[in-house]
Amino acid sequence: MIKIGIIKEEKVPVDHRVPITPAQAAQIQRDFPKVQIKVQSSSVRCYPDDDYRNEGIEIVSSVKDCDILMGVKEVPIPSLIEDKTYLFFSHTIKKQAYNRNLLRAVLDKKIRLIDYEALINEHGHRIVAFGRWAGIVGAYNAIWTYGKRYSLFAIKRVHDCFDFADLKSEYPKVKLPSIKIVVTGGGRVSKGAMEVLLAMNIKMVSPAAFIERVFDVPVFCQLNTRDYCKHKEGESFIRSSFYTSPEGYEGDFLKYAQVADVLIAGAYWDPSAPVLFEREDVLKNNFKIRIIADITCDIQGSIPSTLRSSTIDDPIYDYNPSEDIVELPLTDEANITVMAVDNLPCELSRDASESFGDELINNVFPYLVGEDILGTIAKATVTEMGSLSDKYDYLKAYVEGK
Repeated sequence: MIKIGIIKEEKVPVDHRVPITPAQAAQIQRDFPKVQIKVQSSSVRCYPDDDYRNEGIEIVSSVKDCDILMGVKEVPIPSLIEDKTYLFFSHTIKKQAYNRNLLRAVLDKKIRLIDYEALINEHGHRIVAFGRWAGIVGAYNAIWTYGKRYSLFAIKRVHDCFDFADLKSEYPKVKLPSIKIVVTGGGRVSKGAMEVLLAMNIKMVSPAAFIERVFDVPVFCQLNTRDYCKHKEGESFIRSSFYTSPEGYEGDFLKYAQVADVLIAGAYWDPSAPVLFEREDVLKNNFKIRIIADITCDIQGSIPSTLRSSTIDDPIYDYNPSEDIVELPLTDEANITVMAVDNLPCELSRDASESFGDELINNVFPYLVGEDILGTIAKATVTEMGSLSDKYDYLKAYVEGK
């Protein structure tokens, strides 16, 4: 029998999501007879303990007797249990400095860490993610922020809506002037964002038309990497070349920033790739963007205004580019208003959790509790038996603090 424990979320601010819903937990035990699921009691989940009990799932105070432990966000270091297999978003594989000590603790405790972000298929595409929901909430929050900044309309916050259907009932209340919105990225996040914008009757236009034309209705364009990065030597953009040798490319985003009012950033960013723009660019008179919804929320990453993350309770802050500091939101028209909530899907916890759990059941569980015939689990295993796996050996210097 393989015992799987669903751990309670302890990271602050609180996250209400679950990797497996009550109905899905029952389904897993039916579909995988050798699996027993236990759920650590929690008062903060979007699904209360009784919902799991009603599906015949055992609620426990401790999951120390389980073999595999599954959560969503990073596990606080004191709560890590030695010699266990953990699945959660560790936010370490891009060498995030704020989680260096977490990875050190994982190694010290000889934990086998499987990072959700690293679970990919044979084409290199992620097989479990909250990306669509991050895009949906992030785009809605961008529009909410615009209405708030310019006192144009009032719509409910996402987390005040019961579910996605309730959220969509707010769309007709949005009344925008003829602004221009730019969306970066071509994956789940940007598709989720575009889903919202289109449903709000915001017209999608080509990148070229976005730059060149004047519209009498609100519009948006979606940019892939080739649209805002160019080869330093003037050679054609080749996707494979960009990802293997990003140092040979430079940013080409400013032509959009000169005409856009709102930026919704949903593109994955690697630290070796060009940034979207620099602080010095923001200081120029022709930099037009005044609202940035940074869904990716890479702190001091590709977007200089993202100096810190924000929270669901306090979703926005102002970025003062002259001083390069964070200020109170909506205090100065010269500032950029930033929405950088780092757990956006938590605002639609039930919908996001159900979608995520379905992907786990279909794409991960057969290999997690059965034979890993495609190497799906192996490729996502960051640490094991106190060592970094070969694929993640590049994190050694990061762990050592170099």
